[in-house]
Amino acid sequence: MAKPRILLNLFHPTFAHSRGGKALAEAARQLPNLTFRDMYQEYPDLKIDVKQEQKLLLEHDLIVFQHPVRWYSGPALLKEWQDQVLQCGFAYPPGVGDKMNGKYWLTAVTTGGPQDAYRSGGSNNFTISELLRPFQQTATFCGMTWLPPFVVHSILPVTMGGISDEELARQAEEYRVLLDGIAIANG
Repeated sequence: MAKPRILLNLFHPTFAHSRGGKALAEAARQLPNLTFRDMYQEYPDLKIDVKQEQKLLLEHDLIVFQHPVRWYSGPALLKEWQDQVLQCGFAYPPGVGDKMNGKYWLTAVTTGGPQDAYRSGGSNNFTISELLRPFQQTATFCGMTWLPPFVVHSILPVTMGGISDEELARQAEEYRVLLDGIAIANG
């Protein structure tokens, strides 16, 4: 088992003001085998360089999609990225577009609400796992291995009921340790 080459694509339209996203990104960026990309900084005009993105995917083993949960999904650029980059003939169908086969997909998300809001009967009515199903199916359809998501809840400011700075730092370190500990057969 070897350490994977990790591509972390951060999709956060207001990253400069992000409490949770910043903490996670700072922790992950400590890893020597990680390529970090702030996608809204890369593509402020939303015009994605498809060939460059596909090249980066081919060069990495573990693809991390880090983003806030916004309206029960990901930010708009993440959807645009998927539509443009995961093209027919590149990422699917099986036997034709198999460039993503054998790669790993990890979703790392932050939420403003507490964990108990994400359940049947909670204020958001669905679990995080249920809300992330479209991403899981995309990974599966592209021949990738879906890894359990990394989730940090309640990242609002402490004054608004968010987790403490100490708890956020603890979870950011947990994220770094998780990424550092992932080993894959083909590394």
